[in-house]
Amino acid sequence: MSSPQVITPEEMLAEAKRQLGLDIVAICGSTRFMAEMAEADVRETKAGRIVVKPGCDLKSPHELWSDPVEAEALKVRLDELHRSKIRLADEVLVVGDYIGDSTRAEIAYARSLGRPVRFTHPEVDPDA
Repeated sequence: MSSPQVITPEEMLAEAKRQLGLDIVAICGSTRFMAEMAEADVRETKAGRIVVKPGCDLKSPHELWSDPVEAEALKVRLDELHRSKIRLADEVLVVGDYIGDSTRAEIAYARSLGRPVRFTHPEVDPDA
């Protein structure tokens, strides 16, 4: 008698996306490009893709991150959440004509997972 095959959560997600025909794109980039990310969201959605992207701009004032200590803790949680969005996605779209350290790390992470990475400005691709 053989033991049952163990299926990882990643494999279950991949199979569900395959069966449903879903393509998920994670938008990455500096939060200075939030307006461009919103426009990319519209275009990707129109193309039939599910979009995940940053939901908080910690550089813009807001009562939820007005305390510097809380803001730093929130940034750590949001960075981890965004890495989860990258794991969920089938591909990554990097928005903007500037790549900072955080975005560079997100690109490297996506590529380490084998996710294709597209750029609105291909000239900023760190591997180009």
